[in-house]
Amino acid sequence: MTEPINKQRRHLMLGTATAALSAGLLPSLAFGATAGPLKVGLIVPMSGPFASTGRQIEAAVKLYIQKHGSTVAGRQIEILLKDDGGVAPDTTKRLAQELVSRDKVEVLAGFGLTPLAFAAAPVATQAKVPMIVMAAATSVIPQRSPFIVRTGFTLAQVTAPMAEWAAKNKIKTVATFVSDYGPGIDAEKVFISRFSEGGGKVVESLRAPLRNPDYAPFLARVKDAKPDALFVFVPSGEGAAVLKQFTDRGLAAAGIRLICTGDVLDDDLLTTIGSAANGVVSSHHYSAAHPSPENKAYVDAFMKANKGMRPNFHSVGAYDGMHLLYQALTKTGGDSDGEKLIAAMKGMAWTSVRGPVSIDANTRDIIQNVYIRRGEMVGGAMFNVEFDKVEKVRDPGV
Repeated sequence: MTEPINKQRRHLMLGTATAALSAGLLPSLAFGATAGPLKVGLIVPMSGPFASTGRQIEAAVKLYIQKHGSTVAGRQIEILLKDDGGVAPDTTKRLAQELVSRDKVEVLAGFGLTPLAFAAAPVATQAKVPMIVMAAATSVIPQRSPFIVRTGFTLAQVTAPMAEWAAKNKIKTVATFVSDYGPGIDAEKVFISRFSEGGGKVVESLRAPLRNPDYAPFLARVKDAKPDALFVFVPSGEGAAVLKQFTDRGLAAAGIRLICTGDVLDDDLLTTIGSAANGVVSSHHYSAAHPSPENKAYVDAFMKANKGMRPNFHSVGAYDGMHLLYQALTKTGGDSDGEKLIAAMKGMAWTSVRGPVSIDANTRDIIQNVYIRRGEMVGGAMFNVEFDKVEKVRDPGV
């Protein structure tokens, strides 16, 4: 009689556990993965020509965790930082695959440049892992995977207001000069379209290689064309070289104005660029001089935590990327299922240090203000000082 009684007890215990599971009384069994840490694979360039981007993103992620805690909705957040060097898409893809398959990360984040985000997108799709793009800025990036959400910006988004401002402010002719890859091509197309619609004329359209660029021959062509202004986009880290050569090659002395996207006047580099940035008008979604109380607190905390390093726009893309993850995880009650997290992120809105932002529920791209700024000395240091803005700008598509 002992064996049948034991079987009955086992059946009773199993039935009771099943009923409790259905009723949500045993979350540790029903939701076993939730009890462990949530691993985030952060892939950024910490070495190579775009190391400043990785440094800013890493610092912002650390600051967010420091200010908001390392636990959210019962999950411990664990960051696995990987350096992809910023130039080889195959490296980024391999790191993403290793993070997902070997390290069991449940979120991918970072991505300094467009080709690198493109390379990781299929990994996110196959693994159904959310991929938070904090920096890469080509318009089509979210279309590469239904699991991509962007918290940085797009080049088209910040270029359109610059083109419209130029057309309205006595700039009749412009030469465009961009880095020859996705964001640069987006910037070129949008600038030409919007500037032409405003009555302006583009007299030259030049593209420089992304790797090891020599700007001198391009700037010589611009000087010969004698436009009213030169519109420039180069990725973060290259602006100092462009500004120096623009001055050294005599374009400023020839009366050619420089207008650009904010990548050229990266806050992280403005102290290096110095007086060459004075008077340069740019358009972007963030400036360290943005006059909100949220941003003043952010800049102070960031600089204190990073030996005086000034935060730039990539840092804000990362800071808001962490905010989006925390809020989505709170909304799901700690459930890190990829589809549920993405659903929670769609349509989310908050007050960022850059101003009001939201995630478009259809495109999974960011909607934000774009500011027109001028390089000015403030308290003995160069800053991008905002003097106009366009509110709630969506990526215009190209």
